[in-house]
Amino acid sequence: MPHRIDIELTSAGDDGSWTWRASGARQPRGVLDGSILPDKSAVGDQLKVEADYGVDGISILSIVTAPKREERSEVLDLLPSEATFEPVTEQRATRDRPDRSRGRSPRRERGDRGGDRGDRSDRGDRGSAHGRGVNERRAAPPGGSEGKGDRRAAPSEGRRETHRHFAPPPELPKRPKPKRLRPGSQRRTEVLDQLPEASRPIAELALQGIPAVRQRLREDNERARKDGGPEMPEDSVIAMAEELLPKLRVAEWLDRAEAAKRQIEHLDLRDLRSVVVASDDPSVVRDESTRTLAVELRAALATKQEQELHLWFEDIGAALDVGRVIRALRLSSEPPKAGVPFPGELATRLSDATNASLQPKDGPDRWSAVLEAAAFSPIRLHVRTEAIPTVVSDELTATVTRLGPLLPQVAAKFGIEVAPKGPSPRPLRPTRPTKGPAGKRSDVPDRPGAARARATPTPATTEPTEPQDDPPAPAADAASDEAPSQEPAPEGGVSTQPQE
Repeated sequence: MPHRIDIELTSAGDDGSWTWRASGARQPRGVLDGSILPDKSAVGDQLKVEADYGVDGISILSIVTAPKREERSEVLDLLPSEATFEPVTEQRATRDRPDRSRGRSPRRERGDRGGDRGDRSDRGDRGSAHGRGVNERRAAPPGGSEGKGDRRAAPSEGRRETHRHFAPPPELPKRPKPKRLRPGSQRRTEVLDQLPEASRPIAELALQGIPAVRQRLREDNERARKDGGPEMPEDSVIAMAEELLPKLRVAEWLDRAEAAKRQIEHLDLRDLRSVVVASDDPSVVRDESTRTLAVELRAALATKQEQELHLWFEDIGAALDVGRVIRALRLSSEPPKAGVPFPGELATRLSDATNASLQPKDGPDRWSAVLEAAAFSPIRLHVRTEAIPTVVSDELTATVTRLGPLLPQVAAKFGIEVAPKGPSPRPLRPTRPTKGPAGKRSDVPDRPGAARARATPTPATTEPTEPQDDPPAPAADAASDEAPSQEPAPEGGVSTQPQE
């Protein structure tokens, strides 16, 4: 039985035969007689044929021609119309219902009803309207008219009295978050390209320090000893790493310094300070190519620190102006530079606002939030409470006990003894909300053993009148790259240097 397949003509023979292959194939499949092909056939034409599959191969029997499509002669003629075309028609319906905008229509009198209802004596003695308790309960409230609408108004007025809406505190302007340093590797790549291929692994490992080179060399020699291979001489490899290390450190510092200069406007102050501190490395100081850039970055650091200090003071003052005491306390614990003197006038405002926010009528959650923020601020020793809150919860007692070494005067008010040389607590880390077994979100501590320290709710979730702010990082993180300066505080000022 013949089958229909699609073929493609590949070449023509001198005897009138043609070679063909299946459409999409690479190699010719067979030969066909050229007499069955239509006129003007050429190489590359694709045809549909009837083929017979036999033992000797595939034989092409005939060409299948597609029937010609006849053009449709029956066509409808669209005659033009002289009427104006309206795409949308509108017809309003008249309303026959009575106008009820001024209330319901008066009820019909009983006499208007059809039929003779009679005296309804068959209803029996059901009591008069004045003797039923239902009518007494349905009586209109004093001072109001009868009706369903009046009865609905009474509970709604009560709900408006109980559910009062508090106006949110004014928002503070958020400053753009500084960007972290992203150094390139151009200088370091140039140094590595100048080294022999065998020295590059040692040079890359030397950037981690000489102890890392010794550790890797010890591991490689131990592995070679087990496999029976040759060991590398430790003294020569260490000497090579020590020789390459100064050049690599200079190249690495230049990559960071050039990136810091490009990103100086939006760069994080901590990254800029770390680059300036690294310029004091002996390897970097001895290189002449680093001196000019180090001087420029040092001047830029001084300018940027002054700007950050000015903005820091402004943010604390703005938070106090709108009554956000906890926000101001958190900002005061994040100085742009460690050991910077805190202005005396601003310290007085902050301490007065903190003491005013600790009222006995406030709840324990509010007290925990204020004390948690005040314990790590520069005015922590100026916090004074005239009386403890009316309600003292277990969480508040745990918070005062934990913060006792930093707030001994507050702990004394609660009757809590503080060890003279007790360890100072650390700020609470933000909790990570997760879903509990019942599908509810719960706070899970970030580190083991922190559950007891978090017995008190975090300040960001306990203050009812202040929106949640980002939890602050410890003040030591802001100056981790520079040792705290021992600059004394001016007269009447408060130093941000922690006092143990």
